[in-house]
Amino acid sequence: MIPFDPSMAESFPKPFGSFEEALDWLASRIDYERTRLMPYEERCLHLDRMRGLLALLGGPERNLWVVHVAGTKGKGSTSAMIAAILQTAGYTTGLFTSPHLEKLQERFRINSQMPTDEELLRLFNVIRPAVCQMDEQAAVRTPSEKGPTYFEILTALALLHFAQQKVQAAVLEVGLGGRLDATNVCQPFVSVITSISFDHTQQLGNTLEAIAGEKAGIIKPGRPVISGVVQPGPREVIRQVCQTRQAPLIELDTHFRYQYYPPKNLPEGRSYGRMDFEYVGPGGPWRLAGVEIGLLGRHQAANAALALVVMAMFRQAGWKISEEACREALARLDWPARCQLLCRRPAVVVDTAHNVASVEALLAVLEESFGPCRRLLVFGTTQDKDVSGMLARLLPKFDHVVLTNYLDSPRALPVEELARLAAQIGGRPYPTAPTPAQAWEMVRALAKPEDLICITGSFFLIGQMLPLLRAAEEKNVTF
Repeated sequence: MIPFDPSMAESFPKPFGSFEEALDWLASRIDYERTRLMPYEERCLHLDRMRGLLALLGGPERNLWVVHVAGTKGKGSTSAMIAAILQTAGYTTGLFTSPHLEKLQERFRINSQMPTDEELLRLFNVIRPAVCQMDEQAAVRTPSEKGPTYFEILTALALLHFAQQKVQAAVLEVGLGGRLDATNVCQPFVSVITSISFDHTQQLGNTLEAIAGEKAGIIKPGRPVISGVVQPGPREVIRQVCQTRQAPLIELDTHFRYQYYPPKNLPEGRSYGRMDFEYVGPGGPWRLAGVEIGLLGRHQAANAALALVVMAMFRQAGWKISEEACREALARLDWPARCQLLCRRPAVVVDTAHNVASVEALLAVLEESFGPCRRLLVFGTTQDKDVSGMLARLLPKFDHVVLTNYLDSPRALPVEELARLAAQIGGRPYPTAPTPAQAWEMVRALAKPEDLICITGSFFLIGQMLPLLRAAEEKNVTF
């Protein structure tokens, strides 16, 4: 790859004059988060393109202490917990996650702060000439070859932002899979695999072992791996990859364990669950009792345990991370739309569950932490998901169900098709709403103060619902 020559800048478009102009340009790139067919193969997603882009930008990833986090579910929450503890311990910490709920800035945080429009505009103007150069080079090689994608550009932007701001640690959440993900160009201090379950089977494989193999693609030679995977087949896949690459492996139920104590009687009661944690791996032993977790659910205790093991690795490397910093960060963490209780009368819970495993985790939270009440569901999801599996678990648990679809994406499952599947599974018709706003109005009209409303099925649905819920709260809407 020929390094970028600033003298060539005249052949490229002028810098963006506004943040909106930069967003329009970004939206013109291939965006597999919003396409109906999401490829996961080397002819479409190959790390050479990502490495080439970073090389043109001066290699911003080279000097970062990276925690690289993959997994079917829990990787976003685990990443947020790791970043929160490091920040609370006094270290400047970058956090890159995806997708965003409402605005692009959510993906790039330094010490919990999102960049301003002006900061992102400056970064886009640094990156754009390199992207244009790669576009031209790709067109010369073959008309079918493309330059950097939407996600590759954002990954590069995050790494450039973190490098320029001289973060002391960078937590990178994998976007999809692991082996071919744009984040997999990093050389991490430690890698984390949170869990393995069925999702994106068209891209990653239709067995848990195949999916584990793709997630294990983030494992680097000699770099430690922390695994929360418990199923025997996927666990063995990860063990074999670690052995082949001589990567030290720290496993749940072998080197660390936890016990979760859920909060009771929500929404009236306190919102903290508690966890006991024990670790006997490298840098241990370490025991913490009664750790409060600000996010609901025993799956979040599993994520918190992984985050604490990461801290054990940092402590072993000489970083000053106190027990008090760990406790404070986990108790105070604000990570939206993960079993988030937004209102109390009626209780309104929003969650980004979008596969069977995450739906089961959501239902467990409602069972463990909320008393008997009438329950109402708003559900909309994406075409490439196990929709029947999610519906089979959700429909029997709710007294009223409103089906909908999110807007402005070809991946959204049309509400008519969703209703047909629901009727087949539930044995009766269910009311539908063509937009999230209409779904919210329908469920509001049904709800009484003592009820529970749950909204779930997709990041995109929750992202479009959150402004509606905030507006209702600001207007002090009563039910």
